[in-house]
This record gives sequence, structure tokens and C-alpha cells, in this order.
Amino acid sequence: MTMTDTSLLHQAKQWLSIDLNPTTKRHTQNLVSSLESCDNSADTAAARLELASLFSKRIGFGTAGLRGRMQPGPSGMNDLVVVQTAQGLASYIKRIGNAVDGVVLKAVVGYDHRAESAFHLSSKQFAIYTKLVFEEAGIECVLLDGFVATPLLAFSVTALNATVGIMVTASHNPKNDNGYKVYWRNGCQIIPPIDEEIAAAIVEETNLTPWCDYAERLRRLKDAQDSEDSTTCGECYGLSDVPITKEMEDRYFSTIQCSGLVSMEKFSKDDSSLPKFAYSAMHGVGHPYAKRSFQTFHLPPFYMVPSQCDPNPEFPTVTFPNPEEKGALNEAMDYAAKNGCDVVLANDPDADRLGVAEYSREGRKWTMFTGDQIGTLLGIWLWETIGKKSDKPVAMCASTVSSKILATVGKQEGFLFEETLTGFKWIGSRALYLKEQGYKVLLGYEEAIGFSCGDIIPDKDGISALGVVATMACHLYSRGKTLAIKLQEIYDIYGEFACNNGYYRCDDPAVVMSIMEQMRNDGKYVQHVGRYSVESVRDLGSPGYDSTTHDKKPLLPTSASSPMITFRFTNGCVAQFRASGTEPKFKYYIELRGSRGEKKEDVEKRLHEMSCVLLEELLNPTQNGLVIPSSL
Repeated sequence: MTMTDTSLLHQAKQWLSIDLNPTTKRHTQNLVSSLESCDNSADTAAARLELASLFSKRIGFGTAGLRGRMQPGPSGMNDLVVVQTAQGLASYIKRIGNAVDGVVLKAVVGYDHRAESAFHLSSKQFAIYTKLVFEEAGIECVLLDGFVATPLLAFSVTALNATVGIMVTASHNPKNDNGYKVYWRNGCQIIPPIDEEIAAAIVEETNLTPWCDYAERLRRLKDAQDSEDSTTCGECYGLSDVPITKEMEDRYFSTIQCSGLVSMEKFSKDDSSLPKFAYSAMHGVGHPYAKRSFQTFHLPPFYMVPSQCDPNPEFPTVTFPNPEEKGALNEAMDYAAKNGCDVVLANDPDADRLGVAEYSREGRKWTMFTGDQIGTLLGIWLWETIGKKSDKPVAMCASTVSSKILATVGKQEGFLFEETLTGFKWIGSRALYLKEQGYKVLLGYEEAIGFSCGDIIPDKDGISALGVVATMACHLYSRGKTLAIKLQEIYDIYGEFACNNGYYRCDDPAVVMSIMEQMRNDGKYVQHVGRYSVESVRDLGSPGYDSTTHDKKPLLPTSASSPMITFRFTNGCVAQFRASGTEPKFKYYIELRGSRGEKKEDVEKRLHEMSCVLLEELLNPTQNGLVIPSSL
């Protein structure tokens, strides 16, 4: 037996001694027994590889929490990891709460339908253990009853005046994944330094061992419910709060009703000019929320895609349950075509994102709108219907990798547009700041189909956005237009904005950092890339650089571990490069604004030619071993 084997066995046995879940415990024990057999069989070799995979590192706490595969060991999402995380989080908020007199600590927890039957792991069980941990810590904790949409959890944080919120979901990730998304008291996803401080608290020795026998507590609760009328206990053995959950749902939709987002225009289901909508919940939790959203916005009922209506952790009709993935809307579009529907609306499984597609009866083809196109339509609609009449200055914001078209519109129309770092935690935080400064923030969005309309929550919200998009579509169709026609009208006014967003696969983070250093060129950033002249450079790595500011320091936060470099060219092109924070991807975002009156195909041709030069010159894909995904 090697030293590596001995170390693996030691780690695994330590984990076994405190694992709460009999199924994950049995799986790990089998691997340990196989490796201890010391033979040279294929089973022993496989056990060694799996143990190394499960125990070589701990799942990282970042990007607003945890996200990973449901599996045993510290590298995965499982009952023990969740208990350790909840104990660290509870310890952290008690520590900061004790520093402020009179603070009443409270947590609110929600969960979706994800489950891994092979290991008896689920979002529901993770949420229940979280509730038990907070109870053990002496912190009030509201566990929302049943499967809930992520926007409802974010809303409940501020509605209940909670210190912290936890949503157990992996959003649009593959079916074997789960996540643990953390919100702060302002209803926004956590940002530095809070995330770093929570991460440190989780791995404190006192938080890595369960404070009590949570599994035994759960068994007692299950036994007690078996002997009582379970209909009065809710979905979580008496731990969840059914009345508060209903109150939160009612208040959420009441807030939408009073937000100004709901049009005064009346739409009748008998009006033949109106579009027919098909809705997909993508096997997630969105259906009841989407239905109530349509009712709140006084819209005719939609057609529900039956094969994707109900929560199903197997996601049987999609490989990646993300509406923006290629092919993800095929099922919905096929159903829509058979039922004469004009517009497909699709939430991702936890209903915080929104995908939109539209059928052209003249062209007889579907248009799948990008996140930037949906954001553009929403921005213009909210400006025209609310912003122009506002008695406050208007603001909108988007991630820096999103399209620049709303910045152009804002300069011409007179509203403020601001960029943020990627991720809705930054968009939401900036929106809250702008609101404090007296602005009416109408829209926050990211190109990855995340939209926050109005000030319902400072997070992406596919439920309220669904109602706004459907209202806009009804308004346009009643006047003989479509979403695609409206989008083209916008481009006719402000010029075409052509985008080429994509990524290379890169499994070695060191390669990414090397490419970034090549771009920096020891601080002597390139003035030309091929025949294209650089107008300005912004580097959000450490220590940071921005050629457009007086002190050459960027206005956005910098990060040594998550750098991003932006080149602006004299022809109006903006090219941005960064590594993904969660996947082995090196991403690029290239956008070119055409001249007013320039045809779309001409702008796209110029963008294609320029993209080829930029990617080859700046990234050297072949030399650096970057792999083009087969799906592109």
C-alpha cells in the first residue's frame, strides 16, 4: 500500500465516522474495504481512483455558495457537507450578530425538487438539515414549505427581515448536481468579503463535526409524522411553515401587482390578434408561479408544455435544463407549433432565468432570442412605459459582458446605464446602491438570460420577467407587430449590435493565467491587433488597469483569481476575455456596433472577420492547447 493510499484511507475513515447518511456511508465503506484488500484487481484500482476523486479536495464555497455533484465525500454535495456548511454559516451570523446590540437573527430556507436516488440525497433533505442546524444554534429559521422558486426565497429574505437566506438548488446545472445559494439580509446574493468570511467559518474545526445527532432527530420527526395526520404537517415533517409560505407567495405577487410593471392595458382571450403562448417549466418548479404571474399581469392563459410541466429530477427531455442551451427549447417549440402558439416562454428549473422564442408565420421559422436581445427589448419597454413618466432619475445596469446597446440608448434618451462585474450578486448590489442614491432602477440583466425588472428583488427573477415579456408581446401583436419586428426597429434607430460570444475548453488554469499575462505584455498592452487599432484597455486582474481613467485604476473591483481583460477598438468593437469561475472554460465576448443604416448581415460579416483575427492573435488557441467545443 502506498503513502497515497494510506492518506486516502485516513481521510475516508475520518469522514465515515461522522457521515449522517447511511447510503453514502455504505458506498464509502465499500470503497475503503476494496482498497484495503491490497490486491491488484480492477475493482481495487477503480476504488483508488474514486476515493481520490471524492477526497482529494473540498468543494469550494464561492459564487454565492456551493455547487457540485451529489456524491459522498468533501468534494460533493451531500448531507454532511451541507451540515458543515450550515454550521459554519450559523456560527458566522451569530458572531456578527453578537457584535451589534439588539439584532435578532433569523434565517429563511427554500428548496427545489433535485434528488439523487442512488445516494438518497435531495434538496429537501439538505433544507431540513439546514433548519435543524439553525435550531441547534438557537437561531430562528423559517423553512418554506414545498418546492419553491428561487425568486420567492430572495423575496422572503427581506419580507421576513431575515439575516440570511439559503436556497437549495443547482438552477440549470445537469441533473446530478445540487447547490446551496446564500443570500444576505438585503435579498442579494452574498459578495466579498462576506463570502470569504463564511468560507473560513465553515472549515473551522468546531464546525466540521456535527454538533448533535441530526440524523436521529430527523428519524424521530419522520416517525412522529407517520403516526399523525401528515396533511397538517407540511412537506417537511412539521419543520416547514405552511402559513408563512403562503403569505410570502401572496406578498410577492402583490408586490408585482403594485410595482408599475403591470400594464393598465386590458387583453382579452377572445382577441384573435394576441399571441398564443406556450410555457415550459423545464421539468422544474416554475409552473404554478408562471400561471399566477399571468393572472397577476391580467394575461390570457398560456398553453403548458405537458412533457415538461411537473418537477422531475431526472429532466428526461433535456440534457442540460437551461433554456439558452442549444436544443433545450426544441420540445417546447414542437409543442407550440402543433398548437398554433406564437411565443415560447421557458424558465430554467428554479425559475430565476427566462428564455424566449418566437415563431415567424411569414418566414416559417423560430427565432431564439439571446439574453442580450431579451434584455434590450425589456430595457426599451420599461423605459417607454415607466421610465419616461418617472419623477425620479432612471437607471439600468448590466454585467460588463452584456451588450452595450442600452448604454447607447441611455446616452440618447437620458437615463443612467452602469456596468458591473459578471454575476447577479454584483448587478443586484449595484441596483440597491443606485436606489439608495435616488434612482428608479428599471432593469438589471445579464447576457445569461437573467433579468430583474423593477425593484421586486435585487436578483434575477424569471417569474416577473415572464409577465413583463408576455405583456410586451400582447401590446405589440395587438398593433400588428412582433417581438422580432420591435427588436429590428430598435436596431434601425441605434444601429445593429452583432455579438460573437463563446468559449474554448481549457482544463489547466495555469494556461488561462499565462494567456492573460501575454495580453498584459508586462504592462505594455497592445495598440493594434492585426489591422485593428485599440482605443482603450481595461484589466480587472490584480492590481488592475484602465487606460481611460485619470489614475489608470479601474472603477470596477479587481481580482487576481478571476481576471478579465477588455479591449475597445476604434471601430466600435468591444472584446472581453475571462475564465469561467465554475467550469473549465476560457470565455470570450465580442460585440461590434454597426453604423446606423448598415445592414445586419454586413455588420455580422465584419464581426466574423474581426473575431477570427482577435481570437488567433490574442489567444493563440493552437499553441496554448485551447479546445473548441464540439457543439460550436
